[in-house]
Amino acid sequence: MVIEASLGGVIAAAFTLLLASFAIEQLLVPRPTLLRPWPAYGLHAGLIMLAQALLVLLLGRPWFAAAAVAAFILLLVQVNNAKMHSLREAFVFQDYEYFTDAILHPRLYIPFLGWWKFLAAVVGFALAVVVGLYGEDVPAHRFDWHGQLGGVALLLLSSMLLLWLGKRQHLPVSLQPEQDIFALGFLACLWRYAEAERVPPQASSPFSKLEQPTGNTVLPHLVAVQSESFFDARRLFSGIRADVLQAYDLLKQDAASHGALQVPAWGANTVRSEFAFLSGIEAEQLGVHRFNPYRTVAAGWGVASLASYLKQLGYRTVCIHPYPASFYRRDRVYPRFGFDEFLDIRHFDESMRAGPYTGDMAVADRIAAILGEAKQPVFIFAITMENHGPLHLEQQTEADISALYHAAPPAGCEDLTIYLRHLRNADRMIHSLRQTLAQCPQPASLCWYGDHVPIMPAVYQVFGVPDGAVEYVLWANRTVQCQKVEAEGKTAQSLARDWLQMLGLA
Repeated sequence: MVIEASLGGVIAAAFTLLLASFAIEQLLVPRPTLLRPWPAYGLHAGLIMLAQALLVLLLGRPWFAAAAVAAFILLLVQVNNAKMHSLREAFVFQDYEYFTDAILHPRLYIPFLGWWKFLAAVVGFALAVVVGLYGEDVPAHRFDWHGQLGGVALLLLSSMLLLWLGKRQHLPVSLQPEQDIFALGFLACLWRYAEAERVPPQASSPFSKLEQPTGNTVLPHLVAVQSESFFDARRLFSGIRADVLQAYDLLKQDAASHGALQVPAWGANTVRSEFAFLSGIEAEQLGVHRFNPYRTVAAGWGVASLASYLKQLGYRTVCIHPYPASFYRRDRVYPRFGFDEFLDIRHFDESMRAGPYTGDMAVADRIAAILGEAKQPVFIFAITMENHGPLHLEQQTEADISALYHAAPPAGCEDLTIYLRHLRNADRMIHSLRQTLAQCPQPASLCWYGDHVPIMPAVYQVFGVPDGAVEYVLWANRTVQCQKVEAEGKTAQSLARDWLQMLGLA
């Protein structure tokens, strides 16, 4: 009978999908162990059955539904492996916005997965839809309890029971994604990270506890620049010309402090370094929210920041980021941080580009204009974009080679050449800002640091993988009396407080 066959078809398709999901999971990097706790298996099976049941209920085609779920799991595996290759970190639940961001900002994401893989996935999905819609019939009695609806109900009840049992066990996670995926499997790890995000962070910012300066403290203009992917690449290859970072070297000579800076991001996830600098909160205090703290702030978590502290002292606070304000929800985050103004890509035009993004010199000019018009002490926080990847989408020239190297780089290091081209412009920005602040009649200070090292996997295969530390400099113009601060052991979380203490502002 058709009705009986349809019930069996639902169960058979679900069982086949479950086996296929475990096979697909073994393509992960890192590969999960098969010796995992039974609740982890229960969560995996429960999620698979739930997805299958809902799709069958919607489409009436159990084998098409199984193929669609398997394809989605395969896509997640590919995204995870691409992230591991580029960022040395596994895919976690908090990365789910990658999919919407890839649609809104395709250049930032899809090239790391690979355009051919992306196109193959699109074509494969389209073919699966065609085959599924025309190659499998919907049963005439799909809503009969003795037929397909009964099979769907059985899957739903089984999935709910498995998820309930798995949830009750409260599997521990280390919040080290690679370790958790290895120990629990991919889907169970995603589930546990999703559960953890429902618990709001309990951390508080040290800026809520800082004592304000007493007496007639001079309030200098403050400029902090989080320079995209800024680190001293000369550490990688001795053939790079020293003058690529000439202004940076000169700034260090007169700096109150400079050196290596430990940041909570590697290759991307700029907002982790942003949040660390502005909030002063350690990643360990954030729990699972360390992976994307801005989503929690945008949702209503009130947290003190460097900007809100300075605003209490009488500063006008301005953030500059030459990219759409909605990216990472900055348009909602920065008002909560205490910024009076947020200047995004709308305050720049196409003529200001240096490569695919707004150039660093355009940001330096905007900072100079704000300082020139200032009627009160100003704090400017700028997040640059020029050196943002993917670097491999740009082309090097012979002029780049002669201008950036005194010894030709090995083959396969084109990304390094593109990176150095933009790094030289970051150095020009340093020179411009130093001149602007040196000419200020008021006291003024600059905090410059990188958000993370750049994504250059092919280059690192040749020269070795950097440890992830970037560079920072704390500098003040001639009218500021500041004290030297400890240069070693700096983290993004402590940098802003050290800067304020250097200037006597905390």
